[in-house]
Amino acid sequence: MSQDNKKYTGKLFTNKDLKTLIIPLIIEQLLAITVGMSDTMMVSFAGEAAVSGVSLVDMVNNVIIALLAALATGGAVVISQFIGAKKNEDACMAAAQLELMAFVVSVIISIFAILFAHPIINLLFGNIDNEVFDACKKYLMITAISFPMLAIYNSGAAIYRSIGDSKTSMMVSILMNIINVVGNAIGIFVLKLGVAGVAIPSVISRGVAAIIITILASKNKKAIVYLRMKEVFKLNMDFMRRILYIGIPSGIENSLFQVGRVAVVSIISNFGRVEIAANAIANNLDGLGINMGNAIGIAMITVIGRCVGAGDYKEAKYYVKKLMFVGYLVIIIPAIFILTFQNFFISIYNVSDATKELTSVLVWIHMGIAMFIWPLSFVLPNALRAGNDVRFTMGISLFSMAVFRFATSLFIANTFHIGAIGVWCAMIIDWIFRASNFVYRFVSGKWWHKDLSKEEV
Repeated sequence: MSQDNKKYTGKLFTNKDLKTLIIPLIIEQLLAITVGMSDTMMVSFAGEAAVSGVSLVDMVNNVIIALLAALATGGAVVISQFIGAKKNEDACMAAAQLELMAFVVSVIISIFAILFAHPIINLLFGNIDNEVFDACKKYLMITAISFPMLAIYNSGAAIYRSIGDSKTSMMVSILMNIINVVGNAIGIFVLKLGVAGVAIPSVISRGVAAIIITILASKNKKAIVYLRMKEVFKLNMDFMRRILYIGIPSGIENSLFQVGRVAVVSIISNFGRVEIAANAIANNLDGLGINMGNAIGIAMITVIGRCVGAGDYKEAKYYVKKLMFVGYLVIIIPAIFILTFQNFFISIYNVSDATKELTSVLVWIHMGIAMFIWPLSFVLPNALRAGNDVRFTMGISLFSMAVFRFATSLFIANTFHIGAIGVWCAMIIDWIFRASNFVYRFVSGKWWHKDLSKEEV
């Protein structure tokens, strides 16, 4: 590659720049998972039917959230590449088109989810009992209202992260989470609303976050990139096409990944409430262990996207390796902590002893392996995406999800009759396949593609 002949400096981002970007992202991701834990913990006091309903619908919601996050990722990549290429005017236009596209898509999805909540739940979780079904339907219909608000927040956060300012989105996220947690406590313990008690605060908190980050992004005119509201209402197909070049494959990949998770949970749902509740609680605890790794993945988009825009391959390789090292640190330390104190964390939840015992086994399976494989499976591919290698990551992810996560889960769980344990073992096989392919792709150098801002897509 011609890029190999360029002088290597490793100075596009100083250590201070990386800390400024990464630390707020870690805090934000940590807050996100702790709020998810508070939702599940608080709703557990409304009974196992309620906690089962919330956990099942959260899997459906995660499909939507993944799609909206993929659009934000596409926007962040394009904005970062324009910044790296020193095309700030184009970066501002890309930011505006991201806001427009994310809002329109989310409104359509929201309307669909509300109108077809009953058949969606019936299709995915038809074997659940009536009490759990009613909880699922109520939770889905209420939370679907918040999708456009979440899309606006994600877009605003993507703009700030692209310019290396993750502190602003973190502060908005803190406010959003405070509103959500306080609202949960009021809804569950004071108003006794059950499932609605954790759903309504999600709508309110996301709405507040969307308004605040939009105002901040539009008034931040001294920044390299800011949101020009007049351009939000002007359709520009060229910029949308550039965003969708990254966003569509990432959206397909992320959404179908979450669909696969829903399908896997539907397998678990056939084994009863204990399996469903244990799976939900274990997901909360495991999320606490790996979500800081997600922060490094988000940082990877900004940093490597900037390197791509600058056309500097050696810089990109340098920062990928550096961020992967950080990624392992933020996985290993929490994993050891969670494994050491998991009995305490599990005891917080108001569930049966059988559920607690199964949860402990699932946490050991997940965190024991995550320390070695998870960053390669889920942080490294963000570097490939920032290098415009979105079709490869999509292909590997979809194949692995279909063959290893879903088909193998079905085989192990039903053949050996070990329920959620079999499903989680299949998940580890999925990780191994992903990691091996993504490492090979990075080492080969084939992930590096022409700067998107300089090519016709």
